[in-house]
Amino acid sequence: MEISNYFQIKKNLPLNVNLLAVSKGFSSKEIKTINNEGQNDFGESRLQEAIEKQLLLKDSKNIKWHFIGRLQSNKIRKIVQNFEYIHSVDSLEKILKISNVSFEEQKNPSIMLQVKLSDDPTKGGFNPKILIEKWDQIKKLKSIKIKGLMTINPKGLSSKENIKLFKKCRHLADSLRLQDCSMGMSGDWEEALEAGATWIRLGSIIFGNRLY
Repeated sequence: MEISNYFQIKKNLPLNVNLLAVSKGFSSKEIKTINNEGQNDFGESRLQEAIEKQLLLKDSKNIKWHFIGRLQSNKIRKIVQNFEYIHSVDSLEKILKISNVSFEEQKNPSIMLQVKLSDDPTKGGFNPKILIEKWDQIKKLKSIKIKGLMTINPKGLSSKENIKLFKKCRHLADSLRLQDCSMGMSGDWEEALEAGATWIRLGSIIFGNRLY
């Protein structure tokens, strides 16, 4: 574990920026180690793996679990049951289902709406124009707290290109009066900070190489 990297990054983050430790592919022991140093927010993208870790760490009451993987409709109920935050809500159909399931489960998850800001076939997300068109409908949904937007940039961009796309996300969030932008990972988090991120998602830079 690159614990010195964690301390260095955490120390230099602005007060309004949260660090999400992306723990997918890392063990519950490694999560516990960094949790003992004050890290409470952890991101998982594989549902079964996450539930197993949650069981092993059930005594760590201060851990907040974030689902950051691609949402599958047939897994939404389990995700709502087991996660406080969902960062990857990428369609109107899915947010409607999350709202309905959350009402049935008496849950109130915090939601990040994933937006797609470039032509990258490997990434999902709302088209910004469609999100704006549907916004009045979305913001009235019950049993969810819409906190902000999430985006993932394509790989291989220059620093300037990364900042330009991240700023698009920040401007869209501001236009919708949303506080948070979940953007930036181990390779581009500094550009995301410059563009106005309030959540950065870091895995390998603080945990080291994944097991798989």
